[in-house]
Amino acid sequence: MSSAVKLKISIEPAAELWFAVQTRYRFEKKVAEQLTNKGMQVFLPLRKENRFWGDRKKEVLVPLFPGYVFVRSDRSVLHRLIVLQAPGVMGFVSSAGTAAMIPQKQVDDLQLLMSGEVPLSLHLFAKTGQRARIRGGRLEGVEGLLEKRDKGKLLIPIESIQRSVAIDIQCYELEVI
Repeated sequence: MSSAVKLKISIEPAAELWFAVQTRYRFEKKVAEQLTNKGMQVFLPLRKENRFWGDRKKEVLVPLFPGYVFVRSDRSVLHRLIVLQAPGVMGFVSSAGTAAMIPQKQVDDLQLLMSGEVPLSLHLFAKTGQRARIRGGRLEGVEGLLEKRDKGKLLIPIESIQRSVAIDIQCYELEVI
């Protein structure tokens, strides 16, 4: 006597994750536009910077992380090809041959910082210091590392591209995580 076992297989769509894509020099805006036009969700954090040319001064938007664009994608071959075939794309930021994911929390924190026009500066990636979270105010929930060398700053690391953003925290209450 044989018994038949019925297996129910459900195929769910692959979860979309954030990845960093490296671009050619000064191609960040072009890559972001091309990928957006192809239906990809793209995040390119831009900051205002004053530029001076001989007789004039102009405020321009420049990438917060030069040479990088963040893309939300599943791990499908089709999505990888769409990204990799865009002119100006050098490739995915990877670790051990695998595209490095960026946690949703880090992207959310960056988007919150960029929407609030918070004064920030770019810092080299730092792993030292305690993890902390801002309590209260418009930046509530933003997490990062306390900067020991320059008291009064919170570093928000983006590990996959080895960069950090620093914000002045003198007016915010922090909690250690």
